[in-house]
Amino acid sequence: MTLRGRLALSLIIIAAVLVVPLVVALRSMSGLHDNVRALREGEFKASLTLGRLRDALADVRSRELALVVRNDTVHAQLGTAITKAMSLTDSLNRYNLDGAPGKIHGALAIIAQATDREYAAVRADSGDLADKIRRETFGPAMREAEGAIGPTEQLLRGRTADRVAAAEEALIDAEHLSIAALAVALLLATAIALWLTRSISRPVFALEAGMQAIADGELDHKLNFDVDRKDEFGRLATSFEEMSRQLAELDKLKAEFVSIASHELKTPINVIMGYLQLMEEGVYGPLTEKQIPITKTIQAQARTLGRLAAQLLDVSRFEAGGGRIEPRPIKLAAMLDELERTFHVLAVQRQVAFTVTRAENLPVDVVWDAERINEVTGNLLSNAFKFTPAGGTIDLIASPDKNGVCIRVQDSGAGIAPEQLPRIFEKFYQADNQRSASAKGTGLGLAIAKEIVEAHQGKISCTSEVGKGTTFAITLPATVVNRRRTGGFRMIAPGT
Repeated sequence: MTLRGRLALSLIIIAAVLVVPLVVALRSMSGLHDNVRALREGEFKASLTLGRLRDALADVRSRELALVVRNDTVHAQLGTAITKAMSLTDSLNRYNLDGAPGKIHGALAIIAQATDREYAAVRADSGDLADKIRRETFGPAMREAEGAIGPTEQLLRGRTADRVAAAEEALIDAEHLSIAALAVALLLATAIALWLTRSISRPVFALEAGMQAIADGELDHKLNFDVDRKDEFGRLATSFEEMSRQLAELDKLKAEFVSIASHELKTPINVIMGYLQLMEEGVYGPLTEKQIPITKTIQAQARTLGRLAAQLLDVSRFEAGGGRIEPRPIKLAAMLDELERTFHVLAVQRQVAFTVTRAENLPVDVVWDAERINEVTGNLLSNAFKFTPAGGTIDLIASPDKNGVCIRVQDSGAGIAPEQLPRIFEKFYQADNQRSASAKGTGLGLAIAKEIVEAHQGKISCTSEVGKGTTFAITLPATVVNRRRTGGFRMIAPGT
């Protein structure tokens, strides 16, 4: 299956798995909603109706007391109140209240007859008869109707409590079921995500390691996963192997070119230098006054050309993996002393204050390629002197740094613009401060210095401020692992 298909399938499965808890929760909520609706349509409405019936019965009792005024309007209002109470009683029949609506309805029927008879007695000025009807018929019927409401209310409260308890239980069950479904869904989704991540990350990490190996010069590196797989990673692996093969061929061609260039460039330059030296010695006759400065100019340019060719070959060797270093144990103090002696004369000539500072706890012995590190520090010091005017200062500071040594070259020279700092280690790049230099360079010194430092598994950096000076910092391990571009690593131990 292709990577796209695998991703699409995994996303669909994860989406489906995560939808299950939602469906379970919706179904549970639907049941809870049914319970709430039944409670609202049943017990709540019945309770409200009972309350209204209680008020209607109270209205009937109060209006019955007003019959003594012999007013037909009062009698009619009493009849209306009794009719309303009967209507409310009849509406309770659908709530299954254990016969209470029938009892109340029967009592109301007796009340209706009793009030008619009582009103007729009142109109006939028969007060004793009216009192007897009220006492023996109306009163007991009202008490029976009102007495039936209390037990009915208790019945409704019990039913409401039972239904609320059932709703709470259903809610708890729904919560537990939803949590369980969500937990299962998350476990399944996590398992699918881990499987998907593993199936993608392994080849990605393998390709990343392969690219790093290629960058380190291991052109025969093999990827750590099945290159015959039928997805995009399989095609990438095939392309990677083809790229490795072509790079190996190009590396071989580059090495051959460097070898040829080394021979073809050095020979004519040496011949030119040799003939110029013979001309200066007068082997081919004395030089005229006009010829002497011309030959010196040609000689200076030939030296520059020779130096440029050597630097180009140096850079090419490092880029092709052929720029080897040969670390050997050296005395750090002796190396610093030699640098101080070498540049002391130049400092006197340029009228620049030059100091070498050795911090405490520096290692006595380090395992470096002394010739190459001297080349780097010499290049940095030469640049510092080149850009520092008379009266300025240059400091070489050596201090311990974790498991290694940090060497800083600080000057009070022209400085470098911030936007140019990221490019100063590129081949042939020269900053705009060349006009303040005592002599122009080729733009290869810092590129070579960077290659040499990185071959020592170190780092080189630069900070600068225009008009205030520049600081180059080199950080090197005390013991260098000799890095072979085609064969991994080889430790050069002290004393070997």
